[in-house]
This record gives sequence, C-alpha cells and structure tokens, in this order.
Amino acid sequence: MKAIHLVLPALFFAVISCTLDKTDFEEEIAVEIPENYSFEEVFSSQKETYKISVEALNGTFYKGYNEVRVKLIDVQTEQFLAASSVTFFPILTVATKQETCPHTSILEYNSDEQYFEGYVVFTKNSNVGDWNIQLNFTTESGDFQVDKIVSVVQQPNKNLNMTSFIGNDEQYYIIALIAPQKPKVAENNLVAGIYKYVGDESAIINNEPNALASSFAVVNKYTLLLDPRMPEPSMGNHSSPNNRDLIQGEDGLYHGVVNYTMTGNWTLNFIMQNQNGKIVKGTEVSTDFTPGVEGEKSELYIDILF
Repeated sequence: MKAIHLVLPALFFAVISCTLDKTDFEEEIAVEIPENYSFEEVFSSQKETYKISVEALNGTFYKGYNEVRVKLIDVQTEQFLAASSVTFFPILTVATKQETCPHTSILEYNSDEQYFEGYVVFTKNSNVGDWNIQLNFTTESGDFQVDKIVSVVQQPNKNLNMTSFIGNDEQYYIIALIAPQKPKVAENNLVAGIYKYVGDESAIINNEPNALASSFAVVNKYTLLLDPRMPEPSMGNHSSPNNRDLIQGEDGLYHGVVNYTMTGNWTLNFIMQNQNGKIVKGTEVSTDFTPGVEGEKSELYIDILF
C-alpha cells in the first residue's frame, strides 16, 4: 500500500480532534510496559548431573512470539555444555486433543553466549489447556528428555499482538508481531513472523511426535502490504507517511516500517500477498478523513496501542 500523505492543515485537524470524544488510551492500557527486557529463567530441571535452564523475556511465556534460550550446565563442574543436539517441542493438550504451535524444533547453539536459542509462538493461553514443553538433548553420557508443564499468559503489551485466520487459499495462517516492543512517535522498524499450518490434523490427534514437530512452517517470499490508521472517530481514520510494506529478510522474519505520528490506538491494516502477488487475505480500506465516524478496518488487521 502506498503511504497516504495528510492534506488537511494541522490546525484544522487539531480543532476537529479536540471537539470529539476521545478514548482515554493511557487508562485503557492499564499496564506499564518496560523499555528494557531481560532474559530470566522460566523453569529449570535436572537430569542426572545436568541442569537444564529455560529462559524467556521477563521469565514469562506470553501468548504470541517468544524468544527462547536453553542453557545446559554440568552441576559437578558448573560448566556450560555444548550438547550435540537440543530439540524443543511445545504441545497443548485440551481434553483428549493435542496440538502444537509455530516453534524452532532444533535450537541453534550460540557459542559466544553458551546457550541454545530459538522461538515459540504460543497460540493460546494456558486457561484453555495444558502447555507442555518437551526438551530432548544428547551429551556424551547419552540421550535425555525433560517434560515440563508451563504457564502461558496473555501478552500485556498490545504492540506484540498476533492474529490467526483462514486465507483465501483455505490455509490456516498466523501473524505475530515481534517489534517494536515499545514504539516511539517516529518511524519504527516493524517486524513480524508469518507461519502456515502444514501438518496432518489426524496425526496430531493421534499424538504422533513427527506431526507435532512439523505442523507449522515459516511462510516464505510473501508480502505484507501495510496501511496503519487511527480508526477512532476522534482521530478521523488518519494514516501517516513513509510507511513501508513488510518483506521477508534473511532471518525468515518480515520487516517493514510503521510511522506513528502520535500515541494512541492504531490499527495495522494488512493485505497479504503470496509469492505470485495473489491476495491471500486482506482488503483495502478507505483513505477518507472521517472525523466523528469510526474508520473501517481491513479484512486482515492487528490492533496495537502505545
């Protein structure tokens, strides 16, 4: 989508905005989002002489995108281990049914920091069922497995929201926002992960591990067209200039630019195109300035707030 430049004088816009009722977004957010995040332990377990520590930002698993770090420590020598393989499997059990979510199956070793790293996109909170993390690792002493029930809570930072949907191709997709965690009134680098369900539903129900591991895949070579707007009646459905659509980077994630001209409620309207330029999901929204009328949203969107 092309950036929309505002043509109304700023003074006129300010007068109109002040005459309409506004949402008290500072009260609505009801939580302070920290500027700096640190990795803290979510849980640890010990197998023979090995301690396994799993870390995430703030020591919490949230619904949506989570970076994951796994440290292996020899408790006798207190040294970090570079195991030959560490695999990561999140499994949600609801009644008699099991499902998984987008995740890194084989964690990558960071030799400088001495931990294994990956990601997991939790699609549901723990109040619907039990999330179990299954870790497998191999050392010179043999193969080991850790199973741990973990808590997944609602993401309080609305700038890290996610959405799931059925595309026009009848495939199931997930879009998870990753950055910015704390936007500024400026041009912000916008990062998202896009994933598609590729597994066999019957295999998941029958609890076949391979199906659980491979049931989601990163979507490659798509384009996410972006049109950010403030849809509240007081904001008149206005957009901002200098936004850039999201395209896939070498890290597999999708990168673009969103320009927030003020704080408040914003809607990221998307149109997702496949590698052939065909629309998978999403619709164009009106570019009209509509003070007093709530702005329309795309068929595919994510609301954010800062």
